[in-house]
Amino acid sequence: MKRLRALLCGAATAALATAGLTALATDQAAGATADTSALGNRWYAAAPYLMPQDNNPPDAGAIMDATGLKAFQLAFVLAPNGGGCTPTWDGTSPVSSDTAVASVISAIRAKGGDVSASIGGYGGTKLGQACPDAASTAAAYQQVVTKYQLKAIDFDLEEPEYENTAAIAHEIGAAKILQQNNPGLYVSVTTAGTADGTGWFGKQMLNEAKTQGFTPNNFSIMPFDGGFNGAAAQTSALTNFNTILQSTFGWNADTAYAHEGFSGMNGRSDTGEYFSQADFQTVLDYATGHHMDRFTFWSLNRDRQCTPVDNNGQTSGTCSSVAQSSWDFAKYSVKFAGATPPTTPPPGSRDAYATIQAESYDTQSGLTAETTTDTGGGQDLATAANGDYALYKGVSFGSTAATQFLARVASGAAGGVSGLVEVRIDSRTSAPVGSFAVASTGGWQSWRTVPANISGVTGTHDVYLTFTSGQPADFVSVNWFDFGH
Repeated sequence: MKRLRALLCGAATAALATAGLTALATDQAAGATADTSALGNRWYAAAPYLMPQDNNPPDAGAIMDATGLKAFQLAFVLAPNGGGCTPTWDGTSPVSSDTAVASVISAIRAKGGDVSASIGGYGGTKLGQACPDAASTAAAYQQVVTKYQLKAIDFDLEEPEYENTAAIAHEIGAAKILQQNNPGLYVSVTTAGTADGTGWFGKQMLNEAKTQGFTPNNFSIMPFDGGFNGAAAQTSALTNFNTILQSTFGWNADTAYAHEGFSGMNGRSDTGEYFSQADFQTVLDYATGHHMDRFTFWSLNRDRQCTPVDNNGQTSGTCSSVAQSSWDFAKYSVKFAGATPPTTPPPGSRDAYATIQAESYDTQSGLTAETTTDTGGGQDLATAANGDYALYKGVSFGSTAATQFLARVASGAAGGVSGLVEVRIDSRTSAPVGSFAVASTGGWQSWRTVPANISGVTGTHDVYLTFTSGQPADFVSVNWFDFGH
């Protein structure tokens, strides 16, 4: 399964290695503040995937504030692109010298959350392929567990690695060693899903686990990119996978469900399938109704609306290609964990780089919300004239400066009537950081996407859209806006 991650984004020796791992596990982690009170396993089981260094990573703290989410599945730990049996992030950033991901982890823990690390994935070279045996593979992963003081880890075993028998034996063996040497470590194994549950290679992976006597907290399948048509096809695949787990391990149905997980993809998949919020709710109901162990998805980087909404029929690593509010899909993970997402977004939870609907203002003057015929439907903010404004509190720009502003506007103003759409920070009377001029677009529902450059903005701020014109007449309507780098 692609998941658009590669686009943006002898017995004595083994015994010695195992002893070394035990000693290594006692070392103090460097670079990430530990959370001495780990979350319950249900949160690790619900943790959605987040790429912290690629695919326009969102602010994890803002997601936590907006949804109540407490756990994140950070992706992906790989072998170095240049070769070797040492862990890196995405094949390029050595774990040993990492400070960037450690900073993300520390920020999450400072807000009461925690992380799991996912190893493998679709792209890059996996450590099971690069390392000569299970013990050395485990030693590489132990560096990750120790550095970040992890309480959970995910083995994402898929093509092409899971077609390599030796590599899969290394990965399963490493998972077993980690489980033995890190008591209480939550371990999930994720693999491709098919209509029958999982394919031949997935079944071979399960047989390898049985042969090695390894039982993780769960085996999860990814029922997408395989001709799935919404939630009904996904729940059917989960039922079939349960049967496979029963026959492989000799479990009854309830025990199999207690070791089964779901890993979905929100919005448009790589192969053009679509999974909506309603589909996620249906699968969530199935998972909780059958007491499954895990419910997660790929990815939080995609859990925001594209511009345009359908992304011109393309799949993106940074947005979902379906109509949504930011972090809609994360809320299903929160529900699986047994928590209740907040009903109103708290201040500071708006992501500057996700679509902000104009009608979602905190306060406004002189404007009117109306039904729009623009792509995606919903409402726009109309009747903007000189002196009008809308306030959007707590917009998070992150640490990398935003330098672009993009707005979807329409105008049916009479000839000679025009004005400026301006962006101001923290005060309606502060100097604009950017603006663009707009005149008639041919009608009040004739929509155009207009870009503008802005002065670099970082941090979290209240954003004012102000409207200035030399004429008193209405001159523009706004459907949505966002920012960029």
